[in-house]
Amino acid sequence: MKLPILAICLLMAVAGLATANAGQATANLIIVEKAKRVLSLYNGKKLIKTYRIALGGNPQGHKEQEGDSRTPEGRYIIDAKNPWSSFHLSLRISYPDRRDLASARRRGVSAGGAIMIHGTPGSLATLNAAGFYPDWTAGCIAVTNNDIEEIYAKIRNGTPIVIKP
Repeated sequence: MKLPILAICLLMAVAGLATANAGQATANLIIVEKAKRVLSLYNGKKLIKTYRIALGGNPQGHKEQEGDSRTPEGRYIIDAKNPWSSFHLSLRISYPDRRDLASARRRGVSAGGAIMIHGTPGSLATLNAAGFYPDWTAGCIAVTNNDIEEIYAKIRNGTPIVIKP
């Protein structure tokens, strides 16, 4: 009789650990859909979670140059994590890539840079809490501070990010 009870307790403990660890699953892909204003984290083909986002003040189209307030579109990677960000926490996106640099060079402009996924300043937290996410960044992808804490914990340097129109 003790063996079945021990087996049941062991199964419950393992199930509990699996449930607890599900909240901390590492993501190996980020997909941003600019038009829908969402960022989704995936582990393989499994969706982990989707977050609401705010973008740059001129969000339509691919970032073409410094100061255009656009968020780039395409395939990049997360190439750095910043725990001391001015916007709570941040993940740096590998923009500009070689194509972006070549395109800007042909047009005689700077491609820009420092494109991040980051948190939100206090002045916008009240709007976010009310469900309002105005586009306000200079081309970055902004989420709430609680959301960037979750995302930051699930992402490693080198994680691919696909930014769709």
